[in-house]
Amino acid sequence: MSHFYFKQFSISQELSPMKVGTDSVLLGAWTPAVAPTRILDIGAGTGLLSLMMAQRFPQAYICAVECDTLAAQECQENISRAPWPHIEVKTQDIRLFQDEKYDLIISNPPFFSEKTLSPVAARALSRSNEYLPFSELLQCVSALLSPTGLFSVVIPYKEEKDFLEIARLQGLHPKQLLHVRGHHKAPIKRSLLLLSFEKVLPPLTQTLVIEKERHQYTQEYQELTKNFYLKF
Repeated sequence: MSHFYFKQFSISQELSPMKVGTDSVLLGAWTPAVAPTRILDIGAGTGLLSLMMAQRFPQAYICAVECDTLAAQECQENISRAPWPHIEVKTQDIRLFQDEKYDLIISNPPFFSEKTLSPVAARALSRSNEYLPFSELLQCVSALLSPTGLFSVVIPYKEEKDFLEIARLQGLHPKQLLHVRGHHKAPIKRSLLLLSFEKVLPPLTQTLVIEKERHQYTQEYQELTKNFYLKF
């Protein structure tokens, strides 16, 4: 898949040093929200999730918060090419961010905690949870989420249990979970989580397989993401 599509314009993956990633595509397409009016994208990066939210919810105000100056500039450039003026980019540390409450918060956070990271400093920062640990991310979400709001996030499956325990300590509970496999025989690699202050027992748990074989995508994956890809 070489091009990503937003109704009135497309983004070539080859044009950006930080490519359109499957994690963000899945999260942006899957997030089970209904007509949110205020959306916060934490760690907006290139702006992909904010743009997906703008296409899905054209009436919502969207705030894209990104602490890295260069990434925020790229985010602003991408958003300036879009037909949706209701996205605001803020270059700020989310831990210092103060605003009104949001009824949807979405994030594809940095999550690789291994000491051996990418040799490129910016990419290493974007992939390391040493900068924004899950505990601090969830503290921020708890402070900024409205009482009836939703938090949608993608994390490694191996981190799910610990993440949900940290979330519980912040009063956040899982409503829906999507476990993602690369193919049918592969182990679960990612968890997409929808959290809220409401307790739902048991949360709805589903599984998604991306590929039948190399570059041949399952019907479920195509149905989920068809509004965003030009072709499979």
